[in-house]
Amino acid sequence: MGTPEFAVASLDALVKAGYNIVGVITAPDKPGGRGMQLQQSAVKKYAVENNLHVLQPEKLKNPDFLEELKSLKADLQIVVAFRMLPEVVWSMPRMGSVNLHGSLLPQYRGAAPINWAVINGEKETGVTTFKLKHEIDTGDILLQESFAIGENDTAGEVHDTIKEIGAAVLVKTVAGLATGNLAERPQSLRVSSETSGVSSTHGSPLTAHDNLHHAPKIFTETCKIDFTKTVEEVHNLIRGLSPFPGAFTTLDGKTLKIYKSEKQITPVKTVAGNYETDGKIFLKFACADGYILVKELQLEGKKKMLVEDFLRGYRFGA
Repeated sequence: MGTPEFAVASLDALVKAGYNIVGVITAPDKPGGRGMQLQQSAVKKYAVENNLHVLQPEKLKNPDFLEELKSLKADLQIVVAFRMLPEVVWSMPRMGSVNLHGSLLPQYRGAAPINWAVINGEKETGVTTFKLKHEIDTGDILLQESFAIGENDTAGEVHDTIKEIGAAVLVKTVAGLATGNLAERPQSLRVSSETSGVSSTHGSPLTAHDNLHHAPKIFTETCKIDFTKTVEEVHNLIRGLSPFPGAFTTLDGKTLKIYKSEKQITPVKTVAGNYETDGKIFLKFACADGYILVKELQLEGKKKMLVEDFLRGYRFGA
Protein backbone atom coordinates (compact mmCIF):
# COMPACT_ATOMS: atom_id res chain seq x y z
CA MET A 1 0.00 0.00 0.00
CA GLY A 2 1.52 3.28 -1.13
CA THR A 3 1.18 6.19 -3.53
CA PRO A 4 4.24 8.43 -4.18
CA GLU A 5 7.61 7.71 -5.75
CA PHE A 6 9.02 7.08 -2.27
CA ALA A 7 6.95 3.88 -2.05
CA VAL A 8 8.05 2.61 -5.48
CA ALA A 9 11.55 1.77 -4.22
CA SER A 10 10.10 -0.53 -1.55
CA LEU A 11 7.69 -2.21 -3.96
CA ASP A 12 10.47 -2.74 -6.48
CA ALA A 13 12.75 -4.22 -3.82
CA LEU A 14 10.05 -6.69 -2.76
CA VAL A 15 9.38 -7.69 -6.37
CA LYS A 16 13.10 -8.21 -7.06
CA ALA A 17 13.42 -10.22 -3.85
CA GLY A 18 10.96 -12.69 -5.34
CA TYR A 19 7.97 -12.15 -3.05
CA ASN A 20 4.51 -12.87 -4.41
CA ILE A 21 2.73 -9.52 -4.58
CA VAL A 22 -0.95 -10.46 -4.71
CA GLY A 23 -2.16 -6.87 -4.89
CA VAL A 24 -1.09 -3.23 -4.86
CA ILE A 25 -3.33 -0.66 -3.18
CA THR A 26 -2.82 2.97 -4.15
CA ALA A 27 -4.70 6.24 -4.48
CA PRO A 28 -7.34 6.68 -7.21
CA ASP A 29 -6.31 8.46 -10.42
CA LYS A 30 -6.74 12.22 -10.09
CA PRO A 31 -7.02 14.99 -12.69
CA GLY A 32 -3.91 17.10 -13.12
CA GLY A 33 -1.51 18.71 -15.58
CA ARG A 34 -2.54 20.39 -18.80
CA GLY A 35 -6.10 19.54 -19.71
CA MET A 36 -6.64 18.13 -16.21
CA GLN A 37 -6.37 14.59 -17.51
CA LEU A 38 -6.39 11.70 -15.05
CA GLN A 39 -2.95 11.07 -13.57
CA GLN A 40 -1.78 7.74 -12.17
CA SER A 41 0.20 7.57 -8.94
CA ALA A 42 3.85 6.56 -9.16
CA VAL A 43 2.99 3.27 -7.47
CA LYS A 44 0.22 2.48 -9.96
CA LYS A 45 2.52 3.20 -12.91
CA TYR A 46 5.06 0.74 -11.54
CA ALA A 47 2.40 -1.87 -10.78
CA VAL A 48 0.91 -1.67 -14.27
CA GLU A 49 4.34 -1.90 -15.89
CA ASN A 50 5.05 -5.04 -13.86
CA ASN A 51 1.62 -6.66 -14.35
CA LEU A 52 0.63 -6.40 -10.68
CA HIS A 53 -3.01 -6.40 -9.62
CA VAL A 54 -4.05 -2.86 -8.62
CA LEU A 55 -6.79 -1.71 -6.24
CA GLN A 56 -7.69 1.99 -5.97
CA PRO A 57 -10.37 2.46 -3.32
CA GLU A 58 -11.92 5.88 -2.73
CA LYS A 59 -12.83 4.79 0.78
CA LEU A 60 -11.00 2.10 2.73
CA LYS A 61 -14.18 0.94 4.46
CA ASN A 62 -16.05 0.38 1.20
CA PRO A 63 -17.61 -3.12 1.41
CA ASP A 64 -16.66 -4.00 -2.18
CA PHE A 65 -13.03 -3.02 -1.57
CA LEU A 66 -12.88 -4.96 1.69
CA GLU A 67 -14.31 -8.03 0.00
CA GLU A 68 -11.79 -7.85 -2.83
CA LEU A 69 -8.94 -7.26 -0.38
CA LYS A 70 -10.03 -10.28 1.64
CA SER A 71 -10.19 -12.43 -1.49
CA LEU A 72 -6.48 -11.79 -2.14
CA LYS A 73 -5.69 -13.82 1.00
CA ALA A 74 -2.51 -11.89 1.68
CA ASP A 75 -0.29 -13.21 4.48
CA LEU A 76 1.14 -9.75 5.15
CA GLN A 77 0.38 -6.16 4.19
CA ILE A 78 3.14 -3.59 3.64
CA VAL A 79 2.37 0.11 4.07
CA VAL A 80 4.73 2.76 2.70
CA ALA A 81 3.67 6.43 2.39
CA PHE A 82 -0.06 5.72 2.42
CA ARG A 83 -3.03 7.10 4.31
CA MET A 84 -4.21 6.01 7.75
CA LEU A 85 -5.75 2.53 7.68
CA PRO A 86 -8.89 1.45 9.55
CA GLU A 87 -8.48 -1.57 11.79
CA VAL A 88 -10.61 -3.72 9.51
CA VAL A 89 -7.87 -3.29 6.88
CA TRP A 90 -4.63 -3.46 8.88
CA SER A 91 -5.77 -6.44 10.95
CA MET A 92 -6.92 -8.51 7.99
CA PRO A 93 -3.75 -10.53 7.10
CA ARG A 94 -2.79 -13.39 9.41
CA MET A 95 0.65 -11.79 9.93
CA GLY A 96 -0.74 -8.28 10.30
CA SER A 97 0.49 -5.11 8.56
CA VAL A 98 3.98 -3.61 8.53
CA ASN A 99 4.68 0.10 8.09
CA LEU A 100 7.94 1.69 6.96
CA HIS A 101 8.54 5.00 8.78
CA GLY A 102 11.20 7.59 7.99
CA SER A 103 12.64 8.03 11.48
CA LEU A 104 14.11 6.12 14.39
CA LEU A 105 10.89 5.55 16.29
CA PRO A 106 9.73 6.51 18.85
CA GLN A 107 11.33 9.77 17.69
CA TYR A 108 9.46 11.79 15.08
CA ARG A 109 6.08 10.13 15.03
CA GLY A 110 3.83 11.94 12.58
CA ALA A 111 3.36 13.07 9.00
CA ALA A 112 6.70 14.80 8.32
CA PRO A 113 9.53 12.95 10.10
CA ILE A 114 12.19 13.77 7.52
CA ASN A 115 11.46 17.49 7.48
CA TRP A 116 11.41 17.86 11.26
CA ALA A 117 14.60 15.87 11.82
CA VAL A 118 16.46 18.29 9.54
CA ILE A 119 14.68 21.39 10.88
CA ASN A 120 15.69 20.39 14.41
CA GLY A 121 19.31 19.97 13.37
CA GLU A 122 19.55 16.23 14.05
CA LYS A 123 22.92 14.68 13.24
CA GLU A 124 21.36 11.33 12.40
CA THR A 125 18.05 9.77 11.51
CA GLY A 126 16.99 6.46 10.03
CA VAL A 127 14.16 4.11 9.18
CA THR A 128 11.93 1.86 11.22
CA THR A 129 9.68 -1.02 10.27
CA PHE A 130 6.91 -1.71 12.77
CA LYS A 131 3.58 -3.47 13.17
CA LEU A 132 0.50 -1.29 12.81
CA LYS A 133 -1.90 -0.82 15.69
CA HIS A 134 -4.55 1.70 16.75
CA GLU A 135 -2.38 4.67 17.73
CA ILE A 136 -0.40 6.21 14.87
CA ASP A 137 3.30 5.24 14.68
CA THR A 138 3.27 3.45 18.05
CA GLY A 139 3.31 -0.20 16.98
CA ASP A 140 5.95 -2.74 17.97
CA ILE A 141 9.31 -2.19 16.29
CA LEU A 142 10.74 -4.84 13.95
CA LEU A 143 13.94 -3.39 12.46
CA GLN A 144 15.75 -0.06 12.40
CA GLU A 145 18.75 1.36 10.59
CA SER A 146 20.36 4.74 11.17
CA PHE A 147 22.56 7.02 9.08
CA ALA A 148 24.21 10.42 9.47
CA ILE A 149 22.71 13.71 8.33
CA GLY A 150 25.28 16.14 6.95
CA GLU A 151 25.15 19.75 8.16
CA ASN A 152 24.10 20.94 4.71
CA ASP A 153 21.90 18.01 3.68
CA THR A 154 18.40 18.99 2.59
CA ALA A 155 15.21 17.12 3.41
CA GLY A 156 15.13 16.04 -0.23
CA GLU A 157 18.56 14.44 0.03
CA VAL A 158 17.66 12.71 3.29
CA HIS A 159 14.39 11.55 1.68
CA ASP A 160 16.30 9.88 -1.16
CA THR A 161 18.64 8.12 1.28
CA ILE A 162 15.75 6.91 3.40
CA LYS A 163 13.93 5.68 0.29
CA GLU A 164 16.79 3.31 -0.59
CA ILE A 165 17.76 2.25 2.94
CA GLY A 166 14.11 1.78 3.83
CA ALA A 167 13.52 -0.53 0.87
CA ALA A 168 16.42 -2.75 1.93
CA VAL A 169 15.30 -2.82 5.58
CA LEU A 170 11.77 -3.68 4.47
CA VAL A 171 13.01 -6.71 2.52
CA LYS A 172 14.97 -7.86 5.60
CA THR A 173 11.85 -7.37 7.70
CA VAL A 174 9.67 -9.50 5.44
CA ALA A 175 12.35 -12.18 5.32
CA GLY A 176 12.60 -12.22 9.11
CA LEU A 177 8.85 -12.45 9.56
CA ALA A 178 8.59 -15.22 6.97
CA THR A 179 11.16 -17.35 8.78
CA GLY A 180 9.87 -16.48 12.24
CA ASN A 181 13.29 -15.20 13.29
CA LEU A 182 12.27 -11.58 13.84
CA ALA A 183 11.01 -10.54 17.25
CA GLU A 184 8.71 -7.57 17.80
CA ARG A 185 9.68 -5.06 20.48
CA PRO A 186 7.51 -2.37 22.06
CA GLN A 187 8.62 1.20 21.49
CA SER A 188 9.38 1.47 25.20
CA LEU A 189 12.57 -0.37 24.23
CA ARG A 190 14.80 0.87 21.46
CA VAL A 191 16.18 -1.72 19.07
CA SER A 192 19.94 -2.27 19.29
CA SER A 193 22.29 -3.39 16.55
CA GLU A 194 22.94 -6.63 18.42
CA THR A 195 19.27 -7.66 18.43
CA SER A 196 17.97 -6.07 15.22
CA GLY A 197 20.59 -7.29 12.79
CA VAL A 198 20.97 -3.77 11.34
CA SER A 199 22.81 -0.65 12.37
CA SER A 200 21.20 1.47 15.07
CA THR A 201 22.60 3.79 17.69
CA HIS A 202 19.49 3.44 19.83
CA GLY A 203 20.11 0.48 22.08
CA SER A 204 19.17 1.83 25.50
CA PRO A 205 15.71 1.69 27.08
CA LEU A 206 13.50 4.70 26.52
CA THR A 207 12.81 6.47 29.79
CA ALA A 208 10.28 9.09 30.80
CA HIS A 209 13.08 11.64 30.75
CA ASP A 210 13.92 11.17 27.09
CA ASN A 211 12.91 14.15 24.96
CA LEU A 212 10.61 12.85 22.26
CA HIS A 213 10.28 15.00 19.17
CA HIS A 214 7.12 14.89 17.06
CA ALA A 215 6.67 15.39 13.33
CA PRO A 216 3.34 17.11 12.66
CA LYS A 217 2.14 18.16 9.24
CA ILE A 218 3.95 21.14 7.72
CA PHE A 219 1.80 24.28 7.41
CA THR A 220 2.46 27.61 5.69
CA GLU A 221 3.28 29.29 8.99
CA THR A 222 5.97 26.66 9.61
CA CYS A 223 7.72 27.76 6.42
CA LYS A 224 8.02 31.46 7.22
CA ILE A 225 11.61 32.37 8.08
CA ASP A 226 12.19 34.20 11.37
CA PHE A 227 15.51 35.99 10.97
CA THR A 228 15.61 36.93 14.65
CA LYS A 229 16.69 33.34 15.25
CA THR A 230 20.28 32.09 14.99
CA VAL A 231 22.00 31.37 11.71
CA GLU A 232 22.01 27.67 12.60
CA GLU A 233 18.24 27.63 13.18
CA VAL A 234 17.45 29.49 9.97
CA HIS A 235 19.83 27.32 7.93
CA ASN A 236 18.21 24.18 9.33
CA LEU A 237 14.72 25.46 8.52
CA ILE A 238 15.73 26.21 4.93
CA ARG A 239 17.25 22.80 4.28
CA GLY A 240 14.50 21.03 6.23
CA LEU A 241 11.88 22.45 3.86
CA SER A 242 13.86 21.97 0.65
CA PRO A 243 12.82 21.13 -2.03
CA PHE A 244 9.22 21.19 -0.81
CA PRO A 245 7.36 23.18 0.36
CA GLY A 246 10.21 25.68 0.71
CA ALA A 247 11.11 28.17 3.44
CA PHE A 248 10.15 31.72 2.52
CA THR A 249 10.59 35.39 3.29
CA THR A 250 9.81 38.52 1.27
CA LEU A 251 11.92 40.61 -1.07
CA ASP A 252 10.58 43.95 -2.33
CA GLY A 253 7.07 42.89 -1.38
CA LYS A 254 7.22 39.53 -3.18
CA THR A 255 7.51 36.04 -1.73
CA LEU A 256 11.04 34.68 -1.92
CA LYS A 257 11.65 30.98 -1.32
CA ILE A 258 15.14 29.90 -0.30
CA TYR A 259 16.15 26.33 -1.08
CA LYS A 260 19.87 26.29 -0.33
CA SER A 261 21.96 28.44 1.98
CA GLU A 262 25.30 28.78 3.71
CA LYS A 263 26.07 30.01 7.22
CA GLN A 264 28.19 33.05 8.00
CA ILE A 265 28.78 33.53 11.72
CA THR A 266 29.94 37.09 12.24
CA PRO A 267 28.94 40.20 14.21
CA VAL A 268 25.77 41.78 12.78
CA LYS A 269 25.43 45.56 12.55
CA THR A 270 21.95 45.71 11.06
CA VAL A 271 18.41 44.67 11.90
CA ALA A 272 17.54 40.97 11.61
CA GLY A 273 15.91 40.31 8.25
CA ASN A 274 17.70 43.08 6.39
CA TYR A 275 19.57 41.97 3.29
CA GLU A 276 22.90 42.87 1.76
CA THR A 277 24.09 42.20 -1.78
CA ASP A 278 26.80 43.16 -4.22
CA GLY A 279 24.32 42.68 -7.06
CA LYS A 280 26.56 40.04 -8.64
CA ILE A 281 27.38 36.95 -6.60
CA PHE A 282 25.99 37.24 -3.07
CA LEU A 283 22.71 37.95 -1.33
CA LYS A 284 22.57 37.55 2.42
CA PHE A 285 20.06 38.14 5.21
CA ALA A 286 20.96 39.20 8.73
CA CYS A 287 20.12 36.81 11.58
CA ALA A 288 20.70 36.98 15.35
CA ASP A 289 24.36 35.97 15.21
CA GLY A 290 25.42 36.28 11.59
CA TYR A 291 24.13 36.01 8.05
CA ILE A 292 22.40 33.47 5.84
CA LEU A 293 23.97 33.44 2.40
CA VAL A 294 21.38 32.50 -0.21
CA LYS A 295 22.64 29.94 -2.75
CA GLU A 296 19.45 28.81 -4.52
CA LEU A 297 16.14 30.66 -4.56
CA GLN A 298 12.85 31.31 -6.30
CA LEU A 299 11.10 34.66 -6.45
CA GLU A 300 7.32 34.74 -6.75
CA GLY A 301 6.37 34.30 -10.42
CA LYS A 302 9.86 33.16 -11.44
CA LYS A 303 11.63 29.82 -11.76
CA LYS A 304 14.05 28.34 -9.25
CA MET A 305 17.64 29.46 -9.90
CA LEU A 306 21.12 29.93 -8.47
CA VAL A 307 21.70 33.23 -6.71
CA GLU A 308 24.22 34.38 -9.34
CA ASP A 309 21.68 33.90 -12.12
CA PHE A 310 19.03 35.69 -10.09
CA LEU A 311 21.23 38.71 -9.34
CA ARG A 312 22.23 39.01 -12.98
CA GLY A 313 18.69 39.94 -13.97
CA TYR A 314 17.10 41.39 -10.83
CA ARG A 315 16.65 45.10 -10.07
CA PHE A 316 16.31 45.67 -6.33
CA GLY A 317 13.54 48.03 -5.32
CA ALA A 318 11.87 47.82 -8.73
